[in-house]
Amino acid sequence: MDIKLSYIEKGSGEPLILIHGNGEDHKIFKAQIAEFSKDYHVYAVDTRGHGASPRGSKPFTITQFADDLADFMDDLNIEKAHILGFSDGANVAMVFAVKYPQKVDKLILNSGNFAVSGLKDYFLIPCKMRRSAAAKKGSKAKVEMLDLMLCDLDVNADDLATITAPTLVIAGTRDLIKASHTRLIAGSIANSQLRFISGNHAVVYLRPAKFNEIVLEFLKG
Repeated sequence: MDIKLSYIEKGSGEPLILIHGNGEDHKIFKAQIAEFSKDYHVYAVDTRGHGASPRGSKPFTITQFADDLADFMDDLNIEKAHILGFSDGANVAMVFAVKYPQKVDKLILNSGNFAVSGLKDYFLIPCKMRRSAAAKKGSKAKVEMLDLMLCDLDVNADDLATITAPTLVIAGTRDLIKASHTRLIAGSIANSQLRFISGNHAVVYLRPAKFNEIVLEFLKG
């Protein structure tokens, strides 16, 4: 690994790794870190090129982020962990669960999408416009960041069908991810549960009490 991921940790017990979304860092999980660390050893990471983690020289892709997570766990001697990802973090978690199934205990996928077609047009079209504008200005960093959301993952529904870890799929009722795509993700994973929370894409921090309740019920169930 060409970099070391920045992270914070809190609590003790079974390891639970939190992975944030595009352009964010571990701080979005403030409410989750406080609550989950009562029962779990929580690690909240900043993915490559986000927060305090350096960009490094390797590809800036979701697949690379998944490989980074595997290296992170190896460095800390974490053999297996519960993995919770939000948005792009959920996409990292999907790829990770397919590539490194032996490292996953329980999996929580919050508002992820494995295909660009899973995004609603009201979000996708402006995103493409911002990408085009950034490319014209020669802003490589911004283009790389937007491309994370504008490229299909290296996994599809058939790959998700290989996931055996107990999985919780969560999304907002007014999410920028199409409900049909969220249902496809849940339906592709045999041992999965699907929950919708009233709200938009950001229920993880706009409705933390409800979100945390559902996640803890799943983890302890």
